Amino acid sequence: MNIWYHLVELILPFEWTQYLFMKNALLGVLLVTPLFGLLGTMIINNRMAFFSDALGHSALTGIAIGVIIGLSNPLWSMLCFSLLLSVMILIVKNVNTASTDTIIGVFSSTAVALGIVILSSRGGFNKYSVYLIGDLLSINSQDLLRLVIVFVVVLVLWVVVFNKLLLVSINASLAGSRGIPVRFYEYLFTLLMAVIVTISIQWVGVLIISSLLILPAAAARNIAGDMRQYHLYSVSISVVSGLVGLILSYSWGTATGATIVLISACFYTVTYAVNLLRR
Repeated sequence: MNIWYHLVELILPFEWTQYLFMKNALLGVLLVTPLFGLLGTMIINNRMAFFSDALGHSALTGIAIGVIIGLSNPLWSMLCFSLLLSVMILIVKNVNTASTDTIIGVFSSTAVALGIVILSSRGGFNKYSVYLIGDLLSINSQDLLRLVIVFVVVLVLWVVVFNKLLLVSINASLAGSRGIPVRFYEYLFTLLMAVIVTISIQWVGVLIISSLLILPAAAARNIAGDMRQYHLYSVSISVVSGLVGLILSYSWGTATGATIVLISACFYTVTYAVNLLRR
């Protein structure tokens, strides 16, 4: 970490880089925003925007479970519950007893209500409200280490299985006819999304986590001409939004996650206008 700190001070001789928490937050942004940009493209392809929102809301129940069993850090209970919820949603979805958005809505609303009931019954809901808006400036060295591991794992998986994931998202029947195990890749992507969403919740916030996943990819889709451009624009918009949002939130004294979302929304507005002008 010392190397990173010295590098930031050398390259970015600004007043805000003098603070350790800003250096940590900057590295956190550089690690998590490319992941949001990559995953967002596939989320939109799979029409899973509502699903990412459900994963974010389920964090409250994960926190509640951690409180019940006495965990000082509810991250692991949040992660386990998100993975369990993801599997349960896919199992029920594959039975085809109801529409996908209905199934996700049922699980999401139930998870939120359960988490609020448990936390409020213990009279300590206020101290967990930070998870609603997130606090990127609270990220520490251990958090960054976890992010580095997740970042590397996601990049490796993306290189190895991207083509199959893409085919499954575009046409599952065609993918199955070519011998691709569709269910396996559905579960792989869903569980991967659950891990990233859960790890990012404490810095981004339950209320806006899905926005950070959707907006950069949606903005990129407005102007991308092919899949390569789609991914490049999505990652670029996500990273730039993260950096600009971090600096502006420091200057304005606002919530970092929400400020990043507003910058992403501006990108979407601009690319939408560009798309209209092209037509």
